[in-house]
Amino acid sequence: MRSYRANTIALLADNSTDWVVADLAAQFAGVAVVPVPGFFSLGQIHHAIRDSGAEAVLLDHSLIRISTTLPLTRLGQLTDRLTWFLPNIDSVPAAQHSATAKVSYTSGTTGEPKGVCLAQTAMDCVADSLVEATQELNLQRHLCVLPLALLLENVAGIYAPLRNGGEICLPSLKTLGWGGGAQLDAAQLLECIASFQPDSMIFVPQILHSVLDLLEKGAIVPNSLKFVAVGGGYVSPTLLQRAEALGLPLYEGYGLTEAASVVAMSSPKQRRAGTVGRPLAHSNVRIGANGEVLVSGATYCGYVGNPQPATDEIATGDVGHIDEDGLLYISGRLKSIYITSFGRNVSPEWIEAELVKQPSIAQVAVFGEARPWSTAVVVPAPGALTEDIDADVAAVNAALPDYARVGDWIAAQEIFTPVNGLLTGNGRNRRIAIWDAYRTKINARYDDVSLRA
Repeated sequence: MRSYRANTIALLADNSTDWVVADLAAQFAGVAVVPVPGFFSLGQIHHAIRDSGAEAVLLDHSLIRISTTLPLTRLGQLTDRLTWFLPNIDSVPAAQHSATAKVSYTSGTTGEPKGVCLAQTAMDCVADSLVEATQELNLQRHLCVLPLALLLENVAGIYAPLRNGGEICLPSLKTLGWGGGAQLDAAQLLECIASFQPDSMIFVPQILHSVLDLLEKGAIVPNSLKFVAVGGGYVSPTLLQRAEALGLPLYEGYGLTEAASVVAMSSPKQRRAGTVGRPLAHSNVRIGANGEVLVSGATYCGYVGNPQPATDEIATGDVGHIDEDGLLYISGRLKSIYITSFGRNVSPEWIEAELVKQPSIAQVAVFGEARPWSTAVVVPAPGALTEDIDADVAAVNAALPDYARVGDWIAAQEIFTPVNGLLTGNGRNRRIAIWDAYRTKINARYDDVSLRA
């Protein structure tokens, strides 16, 4: 392979040692890395490469077919798993901050991912805080369950264990049971956990839900685990209680890409249902006048094309509060909150978290702006019948105040995934996309005379 120097490279590969080595090598060489999730659509992959100004692309052999559908020219083999490609894109390299070590693309609320520029010092700062926060647990072996292209696993699952002198287990996503961006075989994941016997892992809420369902049906609870972090979306306190009852050492956390991943996390000494824990040592958190969570400390360098953030303090868009013990609570998204026709403010994440813990409901999105009651778009669990969902919705409604109850639901035509644009990479509903897909059916329910209050 001929010599070639690039200042920014895109990395599109399965979880593996090669992924980590390439990432670390680029870090030491002063080359910015653009991790591209394999669950991105071809359009999103192309956008990330073009938008970031990547001058080379590293492709995993398992994803080599993508090279035939994107404007790429093969340069040569780097390792047994990774091949160099040059992008045939006639574009000016994108504006980035000079300190940029990583460009992390988030799905956001539109189909076109946004590139967040991060300095290595910010990511290392978060990693060091995570090591400090978990020191008493003596974590020695971490199993990477999430794709490494997700910043959370990259920072908390690679950088933190390495800085702590730990061991990292890197099975392929297929071995872990992944069948795409949002399809996971929980039974296969449990087999993988039993095989590797890790001390720690990171889950998103949907993985936790699937694993708990199996454990409650008699699957063996992994006994090697000391620390299972869960984040990326609102987690119902009931879900946490279920994990506690099974002896699963669950620790809820909170973060965002613009803050270089983790901002706050529960600790062994302060693990309380409903809270995401104390802000980590590097992070400063305060609550704005409108209830919005504001974060400073380790923050981003700006977005691709706009390398200077307006302020060192990040307006997260999340609503929350801090209690007298300094613990942070997240109650929903500022932009997600809707006002019913009775003038009541409703956070859909709250209702969704209660609905999705029901056995008949796999995924759900709730809407109700300017309406007398809320409507849910439900992805049924395998084998769930209409009457099962009716009963579970009624059970949730019985525990909700009247203004937050779900008056009706419609069945989704497909599961929410990052591939079809209805889910972000870390498992959050993309509300605008779901609304656009189902608005006609939702509005029709309010026009049905038989359903009017």
